[in-house]
Amino acid sequence: MSLPHAILTALLEKPSSGLELTRRFDKSIGYFWSATHQQIYRELGRLEEAGLIRALPSEQPARGQKKEFEVLPAGKAELARWVGESQDPKAIRDPLLLRVRAAGVVGPGGLAEELRRHLELHRRQLAAYEAIEERDFPVERRRSDEDRLRRLVLRGGIELETFWLRWLEEALTEVEDMASPRTGPTGPTGPTDAKA
Repeated sequence: MSLPHAILTALLEKPSSGLELTRRFDKSIGYFWSATHQQIYRELGRLEEAGLIRALPSEQPARGQKKEFEVLPAGKAELARWVGESQDPKAIRDPLLLRVRAAGVVGPGGLAEELRRHLELHRRQLAAYEAIEERDFPVERRRSDEDRLRRLVLRGGIELETFWLRWLEEALTEVEDMASPRTGPTGPTGPTDAKA
């Protein structure tokens, strides 16, 4: 149910064509709610059929010309209703967490390498978010409600990336420790001794 509301939000910020929406999703909304080009176009058709958006009249109608859409009052009312709606948090479904759990049964194998790869990806994402914050939300521009709320979403992304970095560093330390030989009172012990 959230994709139509993401599209309504984007169109209220700025009337756009499907292609422009796709680009905007790639640059901003897509950081926390991704959608393919096809999904966006399909949803635009549904929103238009439901009377929540309309195609803006074109000055020179031409075949293949991109349609720009704007939100109608019913669309704005639907978005306002949805903003105030109660919704429980979604359960986390992350394949990496499941792989770590599976490693407890079959052994860590190549898990350390995958954890390192994820660590690098999250470092890059955090750097991208921090660059956006510095560029788009300097202290002197944080006055409007819109900017304050947009920055709040961005801060959520920054905090999530910070969490993942901490967790991945801890996980990597644990997995690497499992792979290294241990020294006990009588000398090095193997993995089977470590369970005793």
